Amino acid sequence: MINSRFTNHLSLITFHVSLMIPIKDTIPSRTYPIVTISLIAVNSVLFLYEISLGPNLGEFISDYSVIPAKYFRLAVVDKWNLVDRFLPLFTSIFLHGGWFHLIGNMIYLWVFGDNMEDMMGHIKYFVFYLLCGLGAGYAHLYTNVSSSMPTIGASGAIAGVMGAYFVLFPRSKVWTLFPIFFFVQIVQIPAFALLGFWFLMQFFMGFFSLGISPALGGGVAWWAHIGGFACGALLVFVFKKRICVRCAH
Repeated sequence: MINSRFTNHLSLITFHVSLMIPIKDTIPSRTYPIVTISLIAVNSVLFLYEISLGPNLGEFISDYSVIPAKYFRLAVVDKWNLVDRFLPLFTSIFLHGGWFHLIGNMIYLWVFGDNMEDMMGHIKYFVFYLLCGLGAGYAHLYTNVSSSMPTIGASGAIAGVMGAYFVLFPRSKVWTLFPIFFFVQIVQIPAFALLGFWFLMQFFMGFFSLGISPALGGGVAWWAHIGGFACGALLVFVFKKRICVRCAH
């Protein structure tokens, strides 16, 4: 009962946090974020393609989403079927379940991605993004081993971008739409506070979702977010340029 009440309160807090929308940060990019813009474009075009599929969408999602039960079943009965087993770990990063899912993810990618691309360079940033998505996928797989629910979305990879931003620019300020009851304010929030609180919410929701069906947990891949953020926070030390004069500003 205590855990249930606590989880309900935490879900309410998480919902309000999800209503906080970052608009822009205070650190300008020195280079044109071609990869970030391309990722936004690809995600958007693929979502429009999803919509066009109509009744065939279910089969498409089943083929290209991460389904833990399917992944581990293939590992036993058809272990050399590498395409069906591993390809969804990458394709799922570029698919979304609805307009709000897509728009929310793309806003976060736009706000935080340009600086990471600037710090890493275009090619390294793209590789970094894919690796964070892969790490997020595995975090989800191993915390939902028996789940047959398809999981899609760029949020795990974008969480990696946020984790890297948290490490490099903790003192940056982020202009954020902040709902207060029926009013919406635009406030500056330190990056370490905004992203740190976001991560804590994901962690607690992920912790209390262990052993619960993803469908009962609202279908949110909490551990994908956690895994992606952690991968980004660690991989940034490998992928950032050696000289990072603006870091921690």
